[in-house]
Amino acid sequence: MEINVLKRVTEEMTGNRSVALITVTEATGSTPGKTGAMMAVLADGTSYGTVGGGKLEGEVTKTARECLKTGEDRLLNYHLKDDAAGIGMQCGGDAQVFIKVFRPQNQLILVGGGHIAQALYHLGMMLGFRVTVVEDRKEFASRERFPEAEQLLLGDMGELMASMPLNNGSYVVIVSRGHQMDELALRAVLGKPAAYVGMIGSRTKVAHTVKSLRETGVSEEQIRQVYMPIGLDLGGQRPEEIAVSIMAQIMSVKYGTTPRHLKMLETESESAPNL
Repeated sequence: MEINVLKRVTEEMTGNRSVALITVTEATGSTPGKTGAMMAVLADGTSYGTVGGGKLEGEVTKTARECLKTGEDRLLNYHLKDDAAGIGMQCGGDAQVFIKVFRPQNQLILVGGGHIAQALYHLGMMLGFRVTVVEDRKEFASRERFPEAEQLLLGDMGELMASMPLNNGSYVVIVSRGHQMDELALRAVLGKPAAYVGMIGSRTKVAHTVKSLRETGVSEEQIRQVYMPIGLDLGGQRPEEIAVSIMAQIMSVKYGTTPRHLKMLETESESAPNL
């Protein structure tokens, strides 16, 4: 039974989906699930395996779904009695369970393999992203340029992006060699559940793209979800500097923050003690 549960956890992770693994770490007295019992729970509440069934399993499943939302691991103790301290069971024992959340590693998808993409690749690797590069030019999708990328996908960029599974851990950066390719790739990901979609371009290019999207029926909501022009206004123009501005924006989106200086106000710094 346990090996099947572990196989399911592996399958979910391979499919880039979150899953919670529940293990009974200690069971004393009369309990439905014994020490070592395992169960996997998905975000929709689907479960595989069992920790004993009944009210205990229902409570654990509910908490596991909460943990999947927050990414938090939890160690829980359950008193299996029908009293004020218990959970409404007649077993009379006690159970300790550990909920371990497995979440997909964040994925950085670079549409285009030019200078900016190369700089983003290095930043993404340093920050723990799984990096995928999508290109239609063989020389720009090589291991020499992206030695540790998880995937180098060569072909029609629009078609490749249309078939790519995305989730709330996917960050898409569209920096191909021209506005036509950029728009094709953008159209392919609109409406997909990515955490971030950004497209490089001047304000003129962005205005043209927005006009084109509207004329073909793309909703305003989908258009507003795209970061274009891409990146934060940090002032730099070199490929490496542009890459930093893009990655800074991605990190801001990832952590749900508004970019700001951390420098203390003069009045605060003047009143602070000298150390």
